[in-house]
Amino acid sequence: MPTICSEAIEETILSARRLSREEGLWLWQRGDLLELAHLAQQVRARLNPEPRVTFVIDSNPNYTNVCITDCVFCAFYRKPGQKEGYTLTVEQVMEKIQHASDLGATTVLLQGGHNPAIPLSYYEALVRETKRRFPQITPHFFTASEVTHMAQVAGLTIPEVLARLKAAGQDTLPGGGAEILSDRIRRRLATKKGPAEAWLSVHREAHRQGFKSTATMMFGHIEEDEDLLTHLESIRALQEETQGFTAFVPWTFKPGNTPLQKPIPHHAGPTHYLRMIAFSRLYLDNFPHVQASWFSEGKKTGQIALHFGADDFGGTLFEENVHAATGFVNKTAVEEIITLIHESGFAAAQRTTRYEILHTHELATVAAA
Repeated sequence: MPTICSEAIEETILSARRLSREEGLWLWQRGDLLELAHLAQQVRARLNPEPRVTFVIDSNPNYTNVCITDCVFCAFYRKPGQKEGYTLTVEQVMEKIQHASDLGATTVLLQGGHNPAIPLSYYEALVRETKRRFPQITPHFFTASEVTHMAQVAGLTIPEVLARLKAAGQDTLPGGGAEILSDRIRRRLATKKGPAEAWLSVHREAHRQGFKSTATMMFGHIEEDEDLLTHLESIRALQEETQGFTAFVPWTFKPGNTPLQKPIPHHAGPTHYLRMIAFSRLYLDNFPHVQASWFSEGKKTGQIALHFGADDFGGTLFEENVHAATGFVNKTAVEEIITLIHESGFAAAQRTTRYEILHTHELATVAAA
């Protein structure tokens, strides 16, 4: 096997050849951060040549916080019967979507706990009513683990559940619940969510049925470098098979108010996050987009990430409760999103869930004095 070095890896990347796992591990562990950024920007320009950064106007409400899955990283859920547990009616969810609609949202990312008291008909009604009342809004509902839970409660297969959601009007899935797609890590963080294949199989079937979805990663907790490569290798292979992923969305773990708060008192910092943004842009050569997160990482780090290979700035997230439960809160508005993108040197383009461009806010050029 040829010796792995920075010059050889750079030649591989600039020749648009795929990085091997061994090359990827070397690059993640030993690659110079600014060189990673430089290469990632070249790959970004090859895949998305327009000098713009996309964003979506969206909200992320929750229909229930009742959950039986007991993930050790989650500060949001409550067990059945606990005083603070809630499950909204369909009408109450529609009120939240109405609020998002009034603010101009075109996407609602709806998620919730694994509540065994909820029948499949409830989820179908959420999709159907959203499509009927708010045809301009994409119901970007339910993570893979929620779909698996629906199937278990209803006594149906995952393909059957996805087909029923599709018949109700849904055609995208959010990528949440991936955490780290390494069975070693999942056994420690979220045993009841099953192995990595449980998440992958839902997205594989969703893609087969015509859904588009995102792939996420929550990192900066108990994983090791090999686990990160296993995650990226898994989603790259599935993308090769289905071409169903629109974007990769990484974020760092926030330990506040979770059982991991004492073992992991401080979450991963900006340097670790920026390395992941640049590295993922290089390794995930078949993903059209990489999303920077102003929300989970802070607005300045999000802006910097736009120079580390990211071409999307996420959404407005008018409502969000899961990160908020950890004590980590960021807020913004559409005008600020556009300003943050412009300050970073890019035009700002509002997009749909499927990355169709709705409107571009051009970056004003300042004439030389």
